[in-house]
Amino acid sequence: MKDILMNTLLFDFYGELLTEHQKQIYEDYVLNDLSLGEIASTYGISRQGVHDLIKRCDKALCGYEEKLHLLEKFMNAKKSFEKMNRLLKEYRETGNEELFEEIESLSDNILDEM
Repeated sequence: MKDILMNTLLFDFYGELLTEHQKQIYEDYVLNDLSLGEIASTYGISRQGVHDLIKRCDKALCGYEEKLHLLEKFMNAKKSFEKMNRLLKEYRETGNEELFEEIESLSDNILDEM
């Protein structure tokens, strides 16, 4: 399950860097959940050809992430926003100023990463 989610996220972030042909086949495999045989039949290529293309796309998308870290930055920001949201609710209930300082620190960290 994690691989499917990761592949989907990588495709969302870097899919436009693939060729049109690669995008179509990778999207059919990852997002539309088509089998290698179904994709091969649709595009008139062998199942092995589809398998090889998907592996090349996986490698390319992972390579982009290794160089650019956009997905990593997005996930870190998402975690920080979720924590800020929890802290804001707690701050609203308690009025604890330490919580506000932690929220401010999280906000500064997000801005620094961008």
